[in-house]
Amino acid sequence: MPKIEVNEEVFYSLAGCHWDTREQFEEALTCAKAELDEDADKNLPPSERTLKIELNDTNRPDLWGMAGCARQIRVYNGGGQSEYPFFSRANSFKKAAHKVQVEASVKNVRPFLAGFIAAGRPISDASLRDMIQTQEKLAWNFGRKRRTISMGLYRISIIKWPIIYKAVDPDSVSFVPLQWDVPLTLREILKQHPKGKEYAFIQEHEPLHPLLTDSGGAVLSYPPIINSADLGAVQVGDTDLFVELTGTDQVSVTLAASIMACDLADQGFTIEPVEVEYAYDTPFGRTITTPYYFQEPVFCSLARVERFLGEKLSADECTAALRRMGVDAAQAVSRERGGSAGKPAEEGVTAYPPPYRNDFLHAADVMEDIMIGRSLAGFKPERPRDFTIGRLAPITIFSRKVREILVGLGYQEMIYNYLGSRRDFVDNIRGDGGKIIRISNPMTENYEYVRDSILASLLMSESVSSHAAYPHRIFEIGKIAYKDEAENYGVSTRQYAGVLIADKDAGFNTVAGHLQTLFYYISREYTVEESEDTRFIPGRAASILYCGKAIGVFGEIHPEVLENWGITCPCSAAEIDIEALM
Repeated sequence: MPKIEVNEEVFYSLAGCHWDTREQFEEALTCAKAELDEDADKNLPPSERTLKIELNDTNRPDLWGMAGCARQIRVYNGGGQSEYPFFSRANSFKKAAHKVQVEASVKNVRPFLAGFIAAGRPISDASLRDMIQTQEKLAWNFGRKRRTISMGLYRISIIKWPIIYKAVDPDSVSFVPLQWDVPLTLREILKQHPKGKEYAFIQEHEPLHPLLTDSGGAVLSYPPIINSADLGAVQVGDTDLFVELTGTDQVSVTLAASIMACDLADQGFTIEPVEVEYAYDTPFGRTITTPYYFQEPVFCSLARVERFLGEKLSADECTAALRRMGVDAAQAVSRERGGSAGKPAEEGVTAYPPPYRNDFLHAADVMEDIMIGRSLAGFKPERPRDFTIGRLAPITIFSRKVREILVGLGYQEMIYNYLGSRRDFVDNIRGDGGKIIRISNPMTENYEYVRDSILASLLMSESVSSHAAYPHRIFEIGKIAYKDEAENYGVSTRQYAGVLIADKDAGFNTVAGHLQTLFYYISREYTVEESEDTRFIPGRAASILYCGKAIGVFGEIHPEVLENWGITCPCSAAEIDIEALM
């Protein structure tokens, strides 16, 4: 989980409160789903004390900075929501004195940009430290190690406007990067500069690289790698800054810019918008003035609130709870997002997300904020009304039996994450991704998809097991999920068993014999027919049929799949929907 370090004196000032004991402060942090990781050294003067706070919600990057976390506590305690009049909306753009021109060359490289000016006061040491910290947290966690979001800070006093964002040949441009004293080309930066080496994986294979310059040709930065040593060297005491963000996802880039703008506004800076003019179409149009408000309202029914929280709340109580969370809300009669079109409208509340939040994907998210805003202490405790005896579900008992048989056949059990990357779950196993489920707001690309097969997980283990003596026999019994229009929510979750054999003699007959043994001991009859599953060698794969329905597949893994995983030994594998055998 993200951790932040904050100056105690500044944090307390922004939160509008002072806490005398650690216990009081920890209680105050609960509304931000945070906890105190390390208290400040009380022997130091207040202006030099540092608090370390751990955030337990990865869906709210607005809390990953000193100002954002303090804002949530202040609003929750009745301090009132700040006004942010500098935001533009669709068809209602603020006037901007500064412009950034995005050229067509960058469209297929790193296509989106957002920015603003922060002026009106000199930067203090605490403010600069927090800017850098928030920049790194957003770029590393929310921006997937700068791949989808990166941020730069610049002194505008020496910038010649408009700024130009373009793509260039990495050998054609050179400049002096930050923390360096001689010019380097973009390609040399990736090979020689510490930051270039760290983030080279983002750009090194691309023919064109992004570059940010002013109208006089002076380089601001080589996003997402490094700023220049002159325009991009922000110091304590600087008064006017240009803050820019670039990336591959416009919503994420725009949200990160909104978070940074609100944080700086709360710290006393005057935020001035910047006009971004694209040479191509974007989801928000060709000309956008940022910071830009793009969030959509979300409706939540009172029936859902009562069903989830176990207490009947009025619309007024719900709106009051949401406002304690910094969310504007109003009573409404409507339908929830994603609900059935034929369902009648219900009484409830409509939440209007603040500009620094975009985590309201469903009515359940609104309900969660109502719960936190109401506070757990606001719910009357009740004794359990029912007495139940826990017992194993039938699928658990059956899964244990299958597990015992596979262990008896010499297999070793594995346990894997259900989330992974598209590379692992689709590309490496020659899949088409037609049924795989993608998370709409993933934290990193390594946990972006829900697995729709166990085989990818087994191959992942085999790819790092070449040092172990052969044969290798591994299995897992666990959940998979895939899109299914026949289900109410469009998703089917099933219990699967997967096995993999790696050996010089691991062929079709080997895995077929083990399957025959497994079905014998679970007292099930099955038939097979030829399969065209692309993960297996054509003619060396078969579908498993139970009661005339395909419930699994087995065969020899395709050489291209083995090559994708770096596996040099032949493999055969199988996976079965064991729920279908119940």
